[in-house]
Amino acid sequence: MTTSDDNTFRPNRRGVLAGLAAALFAPNIARAADDSTTGGKPADSKNTVAEEKAEDAPPLLSGNYSRERRLFRTDLLSKGPAPDIYEPLVTPPTADQLFYRSGIGGELELVSWVSKYTRERTPKPAVLFLHGGNAIGQGHWQLMKPYVEAGYVVMIPSMRGENGQRGNFSGFYDEVADVLAASNRLRHLPGVDPRRLFLAGHSIGGTLAMLTAMSTKRFRAAAPISGNPDAYAFFSRYPQDIRFNTKNPREFQMRSPLCYAHSFRCPMKLFHGTEEAHFDSRLALLAKRAIAGGVKMDMETVPGSHNSALPGEIERSIRFFESVAA
Repeated sequence: MTTSDDNTFRPNRRGVLAGLAAALFAPNIARAADDSTTGGKPADSKNTVAEEKAEDAPPLLSGNYSRERRLFRTDLLSKGPAPDIYEPLVTPPTADQLFYRSGIGGELELVSWVSKYTRERTPKPAVLFLHGGNAIGQGHWQLMKPYVEAGYVVMIPSMRGENGQRGNFSGFYDEVADVLAASNRLRHLPGVDPRRLFLAGHSIGGTLAMLTAMSTKRFRAAAPISGNPDAYAFFSRYPQDIRFNTKNPREFQMRSPLCYAHSFRCPMKLFHGTEEAHFDSRLALLAKRAIAGGVKMDMETVPGSHNSALPGEIERSIRFFESVAA
């Protein structure tokens, strides 16, 4: 999104993302403005430099994220649905609807979409893709075609509180539990090879992919796309998304991959667009911290903006997954 578009699109914010991917492929649909900012935020050149100074980065903590996650419980002061405008949960023609359970005791039954596939003698690799924004839409599914054509079983899960479903939106925390539950469902599907389970995600889904890749060893590799590793910066731009107790710094730290960069548990490749220069310093710092901690991590920029680079980033993520699994 350009600065001139900011006032026009701010009320709907990431609500436009539900149909954004469709606009990339459907020429008769007016393309939604690119939200070429930190993790899906409106562009603001005055604030970007200040937010991206290295000295303002969140601290690197010594604990292991997965262990810290088991010990931590987020304190939600405001409970309710995800904040984004959404469309009805109509299953795309090339997908099957699959429910998965999450939450305490499996209390939440959430929708996911899984690509139609034929079970074969040799199990298929699979990709769990985490959508951008806080609502799932038909356009997100259209972006999955390259993964399907490359031979992957693809799942896109919806999260708690999205698209009118049950559960309380927490902003990058309890949603990680949903991702873990969805991945467990995916890896146990008939004909799926659990040893070749991959993770990817865009924008908000990119951040969730980072946090999930620090929480489990079940992924062969992960490819976060335009994810924001700094919750402090994200919520400073989007304070209306805050549901947790801001007086507790742990709430921000447990939502910031930068704080636990040594905790990634699979090979990683970070992608962002060439027009997303605001990502450069934060992702470079994440990679520096991760590599110093023994993580296999690389970073690649792809021509385009927050949204227009996405098809190219997906193609490159496939190459990355193939190289890891070779």
